[in-house]
Amino acid sequence: MMWNDGMGWTGWLLMSLTAIAFWALVVVAVVALFRDARSDPKQTREGNDDARRILDQRFARGEIDTDEYHARQVVLRSAH
Repeated sequence: MMWNDGMGWTGWLLMSLTAIAFWALVVVAVVALFRDARSDPKQTREGNDDARRILDQRFARGEIDTDEYHARQVVLRSAH
């Protein structure tokens, strides 16, 4: 009888770990795709409001002039 003609336990262990790693990668990829696909538009709108508030504060403090203020407002509106 030949007992040692198969892969042995190290081969089975390696094969099992490889299969687990592959499926873990598949799950991570699917989660990453869905996380990007369901980005919340409310968060984007709130972030845009924060940017406008900061822009208003900088203009009120005199850090930027009128031309730069209006130019940046246009950029923020187009980003929305």
